Amino acid sequence: MDKNWFGTQLKNDNHTFKELFKRHPKNPILTAKDWPYPAHSVFNPAATMFHGKVLLLARVEDRRGFSHLTKAISDDGVSNWQIDRVPTLEADPLNYPEERWGIEDPRITWLAELNKWAITYTAFSRHGPLVAMALTNDFITFERIGPLMPPEDKDAALFPRRIQGKWALIHRPVTTNYVPGSHIWLSYSDSNFTHWGDRQVVMHARRGGWWDGGKIGLAAPPIETAEGWILVYHGVRQTASGSIYRIGLALLDLDNPAKVLHRTDEWVFGPTEGYEREGDVDDVVFPSGWVLDDKTGLLNMYYGGADSCIALATASIGDLLEYVKTCPEPLDEALY
Repeated sequence: MDKNWFGTQLKNDNHTFKELFKRHPKNPILTAKDWPYPAHSVFNPAATMFHGKVLLLARVEDRRGFSHLTKAISDDGVSNWQIDRVPTLEADPLNYPEERWGIEDPRITWLAELNKWAITYTAFSRHGPLVAMALTNDFITFERIGPLMPPEDKDAALFPRRIQGKWALIHRPVTTNYVPGSHIWLSYSDSNFTHWGDRQVVMHARRGGWWDGGKIGLAAPPIETAEGWILVYHGVRQTASGSIYRIGLALLDLDNPAKVLHRTDEWVFGPTEGYEREGDVDDVVFPSGWVLDDKTGLLNMYYGGADSCIALATASIGDLLEYVKTCPEPLDEALY
């Protein structure tokens, strides 16, 4: 392990914390200036491996304020990006009115059973944001499934395989009654992706002074390990000067991902650099895709910086698993 790359250790009164993520020195790796057509900003990309190369499906906001998705492909996942010269997947409001104000914040999951990639994304219209989905095997043509959940809902991704015979979806509806909040939920579908049930909360946003006390949501899709599903999620804290988006980790049970085995009390990655602290939305790191090298155990985590650019941070999946296992089992949610 290259300790210079993976960082140093910081001590506090409770335990030793290791800096898990290392920013790439060429950050930000993609901005609107790199785009082959006019764009206001590019950010919040989904990520996957495609024919041995890294593929990003970036959210691109045009100068009207509406978003679409465009793919960029690179041999090394850092440079020499081949970017589609026109949008890869655009809103289709005539056939899908829930997309009238654009499509945003994709996540990509490879479904080996179907030999296709599933793209979950946020469709936006006057009725609010909702989770929609499309399937593809080439990132050229797409089979839209349509809305999966009613508004208001976002931050969704499929698990890569069935669990107990059903497809599982992590998503983030917003509740307004009793105890308002934005929490991470889990829903299941038998086969067709359009009918979902067995809904339950996986993790609650904490309250008060917690770093994730405002709302939480899925970041990149879950990764399967022998000891559980590693989940990276964003948490938001409201401050006197605005919101701060930071990142935490959780470990979910393999056979019952509604069971959280461990959850970080501390955030593990937050906005510190200029491209993360200043932009269309200040103080935001927003991962929505990562790629794992099975041979080396290295993770490339792609994220949006301040809703204005795409950046890259790298970690060891072994380090993430080792650290999250030292974190406590979740407290009774009522205590938050």
